[in-house]
Amino acid sequence: MKKIFLAISKGRIMDEALILLKKNNIECDISPNKSRKLIFKTNYENLNIIVVRASDVPMYIESGKVDLGIVGKDTLLESNVDNYFFLRDLKIASCKLVVAGKKNKKLVSNMKIATKYPNLTQEFFLSKGIPCSVLKLYGSMELAAVLNLSDAIVDLVDTGKTLKENGLEKICLIDNITSHLIVNKSSYKIKKNEINKFITRISAQ
Repeated sequence: MKKIFLAISKGRIMDEALILLKKNNIECDISPNKSRKLIFKTNYENLNIIVVRASDVPMYIESGKVDLGIVGKDTLLESNVDNYFFLRDLKIASCKLVVAGKKNKKLVSNMKIATKYPNLTQEFFLSKGIPCSVLKLYGSMELAAVLNLSDAIVDLVDTGKTLKENGLEKICLIDNITSHLIVNKSSYKIKKNEINKFITRISAQ
């Protein structure tokens, strides 16, 4: 039996992924939320779970050091990595990727957009025929629009409460986001039986 490594991004995705795995009787030996360890053994045969930042999951998958990954569609869209197969939409950590700004703000040419998704943002605006400049930030996107550091932002939205509390609103939807299960292409060839068995296990929910 070959060992399988599954990378899960921290935060809401990990919380919901662990719940999904537990429903299918797969649990870590120690709770990732109560430990600073980064690699966790599980009660499922030779499956180990690795906890990483969301933006790093595609890189670990591409390297082949990690076989499987659970990661948001937004991260995959932003990444240039393509050495993976899409296995399944897990339908967890659902949210929306939107353009947002102050009330009555419209999309116009040469806007400055604050986001942590520069590639995705450029592609979206170009698809609309609207050139823009991108300001890459790593947190508190709303503040950039509130303080007029940017004309608008591109960010993930769940309930929209944070936007509303900061006097912002959705301008348009870019995409509906959920978390996907992906696999390294080489791993799928070498460990196909083990990986398919795992997929079958979590598909039976």
